[in-house]
Amino acid sequence: MDDVIRALRADEWLKAKELRLIALQDPVAPLAYLETYEDAAARPDSFWQDRAAGASHGGAARQFIAEGPDGVWSGTVVVLVEPVGAEGVFGEVSSVSQAHLVAVYVRPECRGTGLTQELFRVAMEWAWSLKEPRIERVRLFVHQANGRAAGFYRKIGFVPTGYSVPAPGEAGEHELEMVVDRPE
Repeated sequence: MDDVIRALRADEWLKAKELRLIALQDPVAPLAYLETYEDAAARPDSFWQDRAAGASHGGAARQFIAEGPDGVWSGTVVVLVEPVGAEGVFGEVSSVSQAHLVAVYVRPECRGTGLTQELFRVAMEWAWSLKEPRIERVRLFVHQANGRAAGFYRKIGFVPTGYSVPAPGEAGEHELEMVVDRPE
């Protein structure tokens, strides 16, 4: 793997937008993301600029990208920091300080190369390095029908908690929580 995994810079909002729009056109996008291509494409540039600025510094969120030697971005993951008492993506209140991995995407031609695992490693190292709040676990949600993603998450150490939330807009479908506890 020749990609460099690094944090997004605020001035890279246009490339972040482009990769997000590509991700939202992936065949599994309806299972993996909480927004549609159409909704994302309609957002003004100011939205993408603010999003990149918020995910490029500070301790509330961080976006990591995989950049190839040719400058092409091969993948991304976003880490949201949820301190005790914070409201999560699905409206639940956090009982521990945790990091929440979202917006995971790797281009199809780069899947199976170890790139996704490396993105997760870097994202989780960043989360564990935070002094305040001290992250006790890293979590994510996976749609019950997204077996490939759930299998990958299990392979790298995530375990199901048994907690689930209704999948937005899908009657009877659920998003399943998986976690990795802080290493001792």
